[in-house]
Amino acid sequence: MKKMLVGNAPCSWGTLEFEGVQGEQIGFERMLDELVEAGYTGTELGDWGYMPAEPAKLTAELMWRGLTMLGAFVPVALKDASAHAAGIANALKTARLLAAVAGTPAPYLVLADNNGTEPVRTRMAGRINGQSGEGLSAAQWKVFGEGADRLARAVFEETGLRTVFHHHCAGYVETPDEITTLLDLTDPRWLGLVFDTGHFCYGSGGEGFDMNAALDRFAKRIWYIHLKDCQPDVARRGRKEEWDYFTALRNGIFCELGKGSVDFPTLLKWLGERGYDGYVLVEQDVLPGMGTPKESAKRNREYLRSIENNFA
Repeated sequence: MKKMLVGNAPCSWGTLEFEGVQGEQIGFERMLDELVEAGYTGTELGDWGYMPAEPAKLTAELMWRGLTMLGAFVPVALKDASAHAAGIANALKTARLLAAVAGTPAPYLVLADNNGTEPVRTRMAGRINGQSGEGLSAAQWKVFGEGADRLARAVFEETGLRTVFHHHCAGYVETPDEITTLLDLTDPRWLGLVFDTGHFCYGSGGEGFDMNAALDRFAKRIWYIHLKDCQPDVARRGRKEEWDYFTALRNGIFCELGKGSVDFPTLLKWLGERGYDGYVLVEQDVLPGMGTPKESAKRNREYLRSIENNFA
């Protein structure tokens, strides 16, 4: 059977990019040790400064644990042209570190909007319906796409690494149509898509979605996969009670794999049939009171083993 490469990320140990929703701050050494013990062979960088920023030290930490560095999340307020220069500088700083510790497969620069900072998008996460005032204008989309393109090209030309865009709830690229718009505005030579199953499920605005149809829609641009589940009862309540994104997070919208509405067997079958040979990365945002990260990571890995035959 073809081997599936599976990683996990610091956010599964409570290291989240949003203020006020972090779990217990677990040091990176313990996080990496537990990640390996739970059965994973790859990781992402986490917030800048969480792991060592010195290439030699970071390489040593990865190598003696047998881990591959898979990527790093860089948020940029792309609709604001004045934020582009600083965003590119930050992306290049991050990409240089990734390139210095790169293994096989090479890591990705994971670009995203500055999620959770725009009041309307944060309030409407999971129930965006295209009404006036919710999304970007044509002029704003142009600025957004140009910024993403410039950043991705700069990263590639300086480091040789490719950039994937992370569609994400509480940002301006959340719904399937918004993902399509961004991809249409950007150059496939520099920018691909990290398909995040949980954010796609919640961001689609319904009870679930057709996995094959979603994957087929973006097939040519999907370079990387994030595995996240979406708890349907929480999603339903969040929409009914008009929760904002952070309330949904605190109520466990992104549950352990196999306990929500994402069709992971179909995803693995789709990837296997297309010869996908990269990593899939498990993400489960762990907040205070949501349990022990290591044990959740183990259960997520065991679940993937139970359905791995679909990847053959």
